[in-house]
Amino acid sequence: MQRDTRQRRAIRDVFMSVARPLTADEVLEHGRRIVPSLGIATVYRNVKALVAEGWLSEVELPGGGLRYELAGGPHHHHFLCRTCDQVFDVHHCPDEIEEWAPESFEVESHELVLFGRCEECV
Repeated sequence: MQRDTRQRRAIRDVFMSVARPLTADEVLEHGRRIVPSLGIATVYRNVKALVAEGWLSEVELPGGGLRYELAGGPHHHHFLCRTCDQVFDVHHCPDEIEEWAPESFEVESHELVLFGRCEECV
């Protein structure tokens, strides 16, 4: 178990307040508002530990790089803004998605990613 440092608390606060998937650089940007001396190595080290503890989960999107979000939430999908590169949660899932698989195939899980421009970039 990791120590509960000022930097670690700041990183947790970032995820609690921003409430969307974040890159390590975004965590650093927001975290420096709380702890100005926060460094990228500290962000990576703590994010990795928070993933291992199950507090965060990894979000890997095609063309979007690795991001992190709070773990344990309900099933959801993501929207990637192609203009600002921010990712947002989408809390809708098509009911018939299992029917999209070829006949005689068994769907075990799925991921749906929407691409476009967010409301700020439209």
